[in-house]
Amino acid sequence: MAGIGELPVPGNAYTPVHNPVVVVGPQFVAPYPIDLVLSKKLFKLGEGHFDITDVNGTQIFTLRNKFFSIRDRRTLLDACGSPLLTLQQKILTAHRRWQVYRGESTNPKDLIFSAKKSSLIQFKTELNVFLAQNSSESAYDFKVKGSWLERSCTVHIGNSNTVIGQMHKKHSIQSIVFDKDTFAITAYPHVDYAFIVALVIILYEINEDRNGED
Repeated sequence: MAGIGELPVPGNAYTPVHNPVVVVGPQFVAPYPIDLVLSKKLFKLGEGHFDITDVNGTQIFTLRNKFFSIRDRRTLLDACGSPLLTLQQKILTAHRRWQVYRGESTNPKDLIFSAKKSSLIQFKTELNVFLAQNSSESAYDFKVKGSWLERSCTVHIGNSNTVIGQMHKKHSIQSIVFDKDTFAITAYPHVDYAFIVALVIILYEINEDRNGED
């Protein structure tokens, strides 16, 4: 049975994970690859939000900006408009750390994961991702690697070659025309696609930040 934006998988294009990757919730895990399109919508003030749809244009998530916030804050809404995640940049940190909480909370007890640049100076942005229970952060749980200029990145489990998701510039459906603020996202089989979407959003926010001082 077809799922959200399910496309044919050629050969062994996706290496199956040994165990399902569940970070946000099991309802966002499917036994087939999930293909989504993330596109930015502008408001009159120059701010905006992101729509996340399947390849048929059905709304899956919406990313809402928090206007006039002291620190950068975004809210990811589910298809019904209910707050699913709050993404907030931690101030006064050297590596541009973003923290992701459940619902509209920013209480430490509701922290799900955090992501930060792996080093201060990078030619290609890499993110180290830590689950909330990994308080020591002696090793990262996931890694985002890629080239933002090429609009391409992959998400890996820890320090391994196991890829669980990707952002890519081109899509197999030829009718979709991509611009610089539209991205194709694929979550691999048995991988939490809400988690992959949140990582791509953080990568976008870090690379769009023109400050460049932290």
